[in-house]
This record gives sequence, C-alpha cells and structure tokens, in this order.
Amino acid sequence: MPPKVKITKSDIIQTSISLIRNLGYDALNTRNIAKELDCSTQPIFSNFASMEELEKEVFLYTYNIYLSFIESETLGEKYPKYKAFGMAYIKFAQEEKELFKLLFMSDRKGKDFIPTNDFDQSIQMIMQANDVPKELATKIHVEMWAFVHGIAVMLATSFVTFEWTFISDMVTDIYQGLRARHVIKENFNDSNKN
Repeated sequence: MPPKVKITKSDIIQTSISLIRNLGYDALNTRNIAKELDCSTQPIFSNFASMEELEKEVFLYTYNIYLSFIESETLGEKYPKYKAFGMAYIKFAQEEKELFKLLFMSDRKGKDFIPTNDFDQSIQMIMQANDVPKELATKIHVEMWAFVHGIAVMLATSFVTFEWTFISDMVTDIYQGLRARHVIKENFNDSNKN
C-alpha cells in the first residue's frame, strides 16, 4: 500500500488562497479545502486547532501578498515612496480582487490579526516629508487613504476601469490638495503670527 501523502500547513494555506482567489472568501470552509486537496477534513484539523486559527493564518498570508505589492512598487522607484504605497494598494485591488476584498472590504470587528505597519510607515513618511506633527500626518493619511480606497474598491468590484496614468494623476492631485489645505495653510498661518 503506498504511503499517504502528508498534507502540510503550507498546502492548506495555499489551497485556501486559491479558493478565495477563484470563488471569494465565502467559499473558505473545511469541506471545500478538503475537496481541493482530495482528502478528508482530518488533515486540516491536524494542522490547525480551529477554523479561526486557519483564517488567521490565511489573513496574515494574504497581508504578506499585499506587502509584496508595496515592496515591488517602492523598489521600482517610479513614484515617491508614499505615493508608491497608495499605488500598490490600488494595484493590489486591481490584480487580486478577492484578496483585496478579504483584507480591506470585510468586517474587521473583533479581528485584531491584520497588522498595520504600512499604515504606521505612511504616517511617518508624511511627518518627515512635510515636517508636521503626528496628529496632522495621521489626518492627511486617513483622508488620502479614503480617496485611494475608493479608487481601489471601484477597481476591485469592476465598477469602473481607469487608465493607470489617470489614476497616478488623481493620486498626486489629491495629495497636493491635502498638502495645500493642511501643510501650506499651517505654514502660512504660522508665518503670519510673527
């Protein structure tokens, strides 16, 4: 009798990602995973204590895929680093629609396992580039993110399609508008006090 093929955590996570890409997050369940792996559900629960633990691993793996988009855009040096983060977010939504929906269009209530280091890095970049305090940098970033998220959602849901250069121009326009409103205005007001 041939030895049984050992199904690893990695196999289960990769299969889960494939299911989400093809059928959406709602398709992620032990029955579908087992069907794709051509096994019973037993190997899933041998590798993960619960479905919640598997979901956490899938979220973290998906987040790392998203971070690879950020790394690719920043290493490409086509955009300033902060803009590269936004363009990577949009590109991730366009190219990995279902994974984007999982990370950024699903109910996060009670789920604390999505890291936020890209959010924190973005605030640091704004602070350094504009010499503003953290509170103002956070406000600028949240406003910028709301805009970028809107574009990303439209692409992830195939609501619209935009040319990439148009997207890039819009992102620049909004960022410069926020700078004019918050940074340049602040500097102007401070200089008038003297």
